[in-house]
Amino acid sequence: MRGDEARVVEGFVGWLSTQGWTVRTEVDFVDVVAEKEGHTLYAEAKGATTAPGLDVNTAIGQLVSRMPTEFDECASFALVVRDERRSVNAAIRAPQRILDLLRISLYAVDENGGVRQLVGRRT
Repeated sequence: MRGDEARVVEGFVGWLSTQGWTVRTEVDFVDVVAEKEGHTLYAEAKGATTAPGLDVNTAIGQLVSRMPTEFDECASFALVVRDERRSVNAAIRAPQRILDLLRISLYAVDENGGVRQLVGRRT
């Protein structure tokens, strides 16, 4: 993880920690793994890029490839992007129905480390 992606991860990790999550980074090729009250959240982050649409698609593919082979009602997933127009627009173009089926929520991290949820289940 380099540059801006590390900043996005740092902001998201800090926010999760304030919400009571126990957080680890870079676990089995997953950017963020957080646990709270028997629930596990797996997150993939994307930083600055010249092709945010491609990176968002890649991140969704990465999340799908890391999902448990058996359904786990205590597992959910998150895509975390920079809070800037191109990255946010690329993230929210994913169909909500698909995000719901895959249990993927979308978050954006701003330049100051502030986090906002774009769509999905409340973490």
